[in-house]
Amino acid sequence: MRNFIGLIHKEPESDYGVSFPDFPGVVTAGETLDEARAMAEEALAFHVEGLLDDGEEIPEPSNLEKVMAEPGNRDGVAILVMLKTQSPKAVRINITLPEDVLQTIDAFAEANGLSRSGFLARAAMHEIDRSNAA
Repeated sequence: MRNFIGLIHKEPESDYGVSFPDFPGVVTAGETLDEARAMAEEALAFHVEGLLDDGEEIPEPSNLEKVMAEPGNRDGVAILVMLKTQSPKAVRINITLPEDVLQTIDAFAEANGLSRSGFLARAAMHEIDRSNAA
């Protein structure tokens, strides 16, 4: 598994925000530092899954010196965020779902900026994590 640099930002009266220099536009936040770190791992994994679904390549992680040399990054605190993916390659599968369930999945995924595959992967991992925690 690879690690990417996340930058934590905190403004007064706001949550802890996390951005990724290697993935412009990917941001997340958490009320606490622990929550922000967990959300960063999740956001990174789902973004990369979407890139893989679209057949795009994943960039190599930047090094810390290069990231912190950028003036816009200097106000953030750098953390390493582990890219948690089971496989670097997406695998196409065929599943059968009731039409109304599929419509509900698609509506939820679209409203939350996810692909159908990203949502199903997220839901599956949520259930697996919940079962393992019990």
